[in-house]
Amino acid sequence: MTHEEHPFGRDYWEERYAAPGLAWSGDPNPVLVAEATSLTPGRALDIGSGEGGDALWLAMSGWQVTGVDISTNALAKARARAESVDGHAAARIRWERHDLTSWSPEPRSSDLVSSQFMHLPGSAGSILFRALAEAVAPGGTLLIVGHDVSEADAGEHRAHFRELMFGVDDVLAAIDGAEPRG
Repeated sequence: MTHEEHPFGRDYWEERYAAPGLAWSGDPNPVLVAEATSLTPGRALDIGSGEGGDALWLAMSGWQVTGVDISTNALAKARARAESVDGHAAARIRWERHDLTSWSPEPRSSDLVSSQFMHLPGSAGSILFRALAEAVAPGGTLLIVGHDVSEADAGEHRAHFRELMFGVDDVLAAIDGAEPRG
């Protein structure tokens, strides 16, 4: 099943981001901030960049960023917001539209690869995790964050989308065959 065919495919995200204002807070994800603050800025790949909160924070922190999303509406909002908040940081961000079920980043190309709450169905998620791991440059960092799939977090809302959820073991199993990094 391609991302285009999934209920949360391109049409869903285009519509969501077509609405006025921000769909999300505009703030960077707290896990990204906590993990990336101590890293030396280099080349960052922000997967599922949405309206660009993470990409903008990274660029403001000195990173050269590529923000990737399936939605042209999200990317347009991200670009406009970045330019209005910090023109210098905005110049360090390249925005690209890709369907992550049919695109892979260049291997060993990024010092930080960040995927915050990117949930793809079935094997598409595993394929993405492996591609993201392979995109990490030697000595770089892979940061994949998702919703907790433990029983404590299996509330009614997430139970409807269980096929999209993953745990640490799922990520590790998917990237187990990735090339060594060092």
